Amino acid sequence: MRDPRAVRVPAPAGRAQFSGDAPVVVVVGGGIAGLAAATPLAERGARVVLCERENYLGGRAGGWSTRLADGSEVTMTRGFHAFFRQYYNLRALLRRVDPSGRALTGLPDYPLWHASGHRDSFAGLPTAVPRNALAFLRRSPTFRWRDLPDVDARAALSLLDVSVPRVYEELDDIDAATYLESLRFPRAAHALAFEVFSRSFFAPPSRMSAAELAVMFHIYFLGSSEGLLFDVAADPFPHGLWEPLGRHLAALGATIRFGAEVRSVLPGEEKRFSVTIGSGAIEADAVVLAADVRGLRGVVEASPGLGDTAWRDRVAALRTAPRFLVSRYWLDRPVDADRPGFVGTSGFDLLDNISVLDHYEHEARAWSARTGGSVVELHGYALPSDVDEQDARRRLWEQLTEVFPETKRAGVVDERHELREDCPLFPAGGYADRPGVRTPDEFLVVAGDLVRVDLPVALMERAATTGFAAANQLLSRWGVGGVDLWSVPTQGRVPLLRAVARRWRTL
Repeated sequence: MRDPRAVRVPAPAGRAQFSGDAPVVVVVGGGIAGLAAATPLAERGARVVLCERENYLGGRAGGWSTRLADGSEVTMTRGFHAFFRQYYNLRALLRRVDPSGRALTGLPDYPLWHASGHRDSFAGLPTAVPRNALAFLRRSPTFRWRDLPDVDARAALSLLDVSVPRVYEELDDIDAATYLESLRFPRAAHALAFEVFSRSFFAPPSRMSAAELAVMFHIYFLGSSEGLLFDVAADPFPHGLWEPLGRHLAALGATIRFGAEVRSVLPGEEKRFSVTIGSGAIEADAVVLAADVRGLRGVVEASPGLGDTAWRDRVAALRTAPRFLVSRYWLDRPVDADRPGFVGTSGFDLLDNISVLDHYEHEARAWSARTGGSVVELHGYALPSDVDEQDARRRLWEQLTEVFPETKRAGVVDERHELREDCPLFPAGGYADRPGVRTPDEFLVVAGDLVRVDLPVALMERAATTGFAAANQLLSRWGVGGVDLWSVPTQGRVPLLRAVARRWRTL
């Protein structure tokens, strides 16, 4: 079921398949964006070559095998990902290999816990505004009705009148921290209902655009009827999602090259481009750049003929969010049975959330059943620059034992840690100059969660959406039909509330 007010962007019209000598398209990057671009191209008969520098698909949602100290072979990933019901394009991609939806399983709640003792829950709420917001206010311990007179109603009402892309004109020059202060929400509600969400973009509110924060609330709470609950992968990401998609692409005739880091995209001899990989090269009629920030910048820097000066400057200006740490522990005893599979935290030093994988993932559950232990994962986003990895690990563990006191008695069978700094940063004032899917070359396109697209999408869904959009752009050049894009409504759901918000802004 899809929100009846969801917005459909129709696919470019054209013939169903390529005929004759189909074009060669090189897709740089095998993450969600690259897979989303490669799939419709291959389905329509393009000769796709997907180049991935790692030995696995999925990008930042990928995974690899590792052997624990007890001899168990398990899958390590870069951490928890929530598959929200609003992720229409990502789910459309996954339906290619999982038409029944069994690869994902729902969690019953999205609990938020603050160190002060305040706790909020999104289970059982109505799914559409204004009933969801009123129900949340009615039962929330952190946002009481008597606090409402202190709230800046004019600023708060703007969240009910989010319109994409107009909201970027109104709020992109303000950082999210300044905007949050202007709302004058109670401190506990500010921490739980805003900072927890904003840090899911891997940056502190002071380094994030207020427009991105407003769009995020529109997507997940105020603009969609899908609700804030989400699904998780029932199996480790490679097994349930990306390896099946890889097999789907291979069956369509696509070539996947692992361990193939693209160095540059130069003018070709027989075709438009020559994509260099190590000491070799692939001649291509078109290229999809679906790399992360550093990868994209590196390819463009090494490819002096790509684009024009303005576009190259936009790519060069892209930045990554601060470092984050994922720590996963295989413990010799279970956490309490009533612990949620996922909990967002605030006020617990560096700790931003905890996942108990054996409460929802098949592989972790099997390990737990066999050993009597548990598999727990900790996330710390936007680490301060003066905190080194060892200190961050120690502090995350200490906060775990505070949030789940039973872990103080647990022994660690094994542990894995992933310290990364490769997620895109969306700073105040950055939207206008962010590169979009199109480039000055009609057969060169860009995809990924770093890419500007004038739809209310974020995170994994932005990656999937821009991947489909990149494929559509190329297909339309060849007169071949593309795929529909979907998003939550592009403006606030309730006309009356939008009108009130706009009226207040003019007073």
